Amino acid sequence: MYDILIIGAGPAGISAGIYAVSRGKRALVLEKGQVGGIIGKVSTVTHYTAIETQETGATFAARMKEQALRAGVEIVYANVTGVTLAGETKTVVTDKGTFQAKRIILANGGTPRKLGIPGEAELAGKGMGMNAARDGAAYTGKNVYVVGGADGAVKEALYLAAFAKHLTIIHFEDQLGCIAEFRQKVAAAGNISLRLASRLHAVYGRDQVERLEIAHEHDGSIETVEDPGCGIFVYAGVTPNTELYTELELVDGYIPTNEKMETAIPGVYAAGDIRVKQVRQVATAVSDGAIAAMIRELEQRY
Repeated sequence: MYDILIIGAGPAGISAGIYAVSRGKRALVLEKGQVGGIIGKVSTVTHYTAIETQETGATFAARMKEQALRAGVEIVYANVTGVTLAGETKTVVTDKGTFQAKRIILANGGTPRKLGIPGEAELAGKGMGMNAARDGAAYTGKNVYVVGGADGAVKEALYLAAFAKHLTIIHFEDQLGCIAEFRQKVAAAGNISLRLASRLHAVYGRDQVERLEIAHEHDGSIETVEDPGCGIFVYAGVTPNTELYTELELVDGYIPTNEKMETAIPGVYAAGDIRVKQVRQVATAVSDGAIAAMIRELEQRY
């Protein structure tokens, strides 16, 4: 029996684990993939306090993992298949065994959203739905398309532009939804163009992307672009990983909490991108995890 079970080893989960063990709690973090979550797969980490120069998602995640293990946080790599949240004892069933605790912190974030367009599944990994940090260099001297206009998408576009012959940002709104810093960098880049009020409609090819269709939001017209060997990188938001949490009432798929990270079920907390919130950043995820791990002891003390 653990004191606290934590599902997810992203910034929120790792923060929760570190703060839990610092308070003398026996904490277990369950992670189905790698420490870091989505942030561990990005090209660069920006705007977080005290990051290294040219910090990558991989280096950031590696230091998170090192710090957690050094602090005494136990991490088990397992796929969670079922949870029981009601009652005094919380139970998590995984492919590596069943674990129990008096408290549980749900911090398993979200999954990058698919576009659901023709050709997306068939060409996945063949030029469609690529990862900037992993695949960017493979598109040196080639045309690249980035789908999305929020901070995360534009940040990856700026990284990819260093490799690309030309980079096109496809975004469904009339203007980019990113911060001013990124808009200025896009404007200053010599090889980035914008296709605003547009959506990627379909992709075609066999062993690589041969052509793509772009739909225009205002008039519904569809333009076909022949571009053999191009790379398409999709950053269309995330879907919260809440499908197992049927005991909780969700809001648009996200878990409602109060400022203490408490859900509607006693002893169940949610932290990071999985909960209802306005700002989803590494900084706020780390804060959520710390609060979820510490709040009960703080209340008992004071």
